[in-house]
Amino acid sequence: MEARVVVLEGERQVGYHASGRSAAVFVPSYGHGLLRRLTTQSRVFYDQPEPEFFPAPLLSERGLLRVVLEGGEVQHQAITGDVPGIRALSPAEAVECFPLLNPDRILDASLEPDVHDIDVEALVQGSLRKARKHGAEVQLASLVTGIQRKAGGWSVITGNGSIQCTTLVNATGVWANRTAELAGLRPIELESCRRSIAVLPLPTVLENRTAAPFTVTVPLRWYAKTEKAGLLVSPADEDPAPPQDAFADDMVIAEGLHRFSEDTGFAVRRVMRSWAGLRSITPDEYPVIGFDPEAPDFFWLAGQAGFGIQCAPGIARLAAAQILGSEMDNELATAFGVERMRRS
Repeated sequence: MEARVVVLEGERQVGYHASGRSAAVFVPSYGHGLLRRLTTQSRVFYDQPEPEFFPAPLLSERGLLRVVLEGGEVQHQAITGDVPGIRALSPAEAVECFPLLNPDRILDASLEPDVHDIDVEALVQGSLRKARKHGAEVQLASLVTGIQRKAGGWSVITGNGSIQCTTLVNATGVWANRTAELAGLRPIELESCRRSIAVLPLPTVLENRTAAPFTVTVPLRWYAKTEKAGLLVSPADEDPAPPQDAFADDMVIAEGLHRFSEDTGFAVRRVMRSWAGLRSITPDEYPVIGFDPEAPDFFWLAGQAGFGIQCAPGIARLAAAQILGSEMDNELATAFGVERMRRS
């Protein structure tokens, strides 16, 4: 079965709010339960992208270094206990991987080799090329201002006119509840949260390690990633924030960098730039993928939290199967359905 697709993007570029602000790392062990299956299903796409649309590899080697600090031993074991290929490291070996670390603060460490960077820009642009080749229409700067129920479907009103459709897919991220309310539907349990990143000048000891492992503390106090443009450090914040064009809070950045300095001994003297993105999170930290029980032609695609990029191929496949009525992973469809978000 096929369908005509129109994508309405409120901004002048696709992926402006979330995708373009991602840390862009593929971590197979990220998340719990069925999220890992969703990641596994997405891996096939990333390992074998269609060369017509993705001429260069989408993944590049990175690795994940987990640094266990005081109070993180039990959590570290819970996270890594069933992860294949993970390797235990001594504090000295952890410092060898990420030389800024202070070995006196490290209780334990591990290296997960099968972790990769994602070329998010190539992913977004290649996906757009594929969508357009298969007949999808992408309208930029088309902010939705109204949604009206019409016979046989919906009328979606934008600043550029209106679109008539039989099925409406709500893939508006942290604005998902606002979109539902425009359509006259009840909101679901979905929280908008901010995640920030600061970019520091690349320290001398890391100048030849721009592909050093993505480094995360357990418990989560900060994470860091080396790039040619500098050292990315996130305070790992997840503070509630209203849907908006997010910006980094100077105090949140300062507190995160203070924790980073405590655990490394590295004195942060300059921040080159900083930014923030928003993520939509459900109480069970599963995405919401499925038709609304109160409106069977309104489809939710929200709650991707911090795994939206790495699980995007699997999420897209599951959503398409439900919308088109084709074969799907029924266990995932049930677990990620809308009903659980309105049990109260």
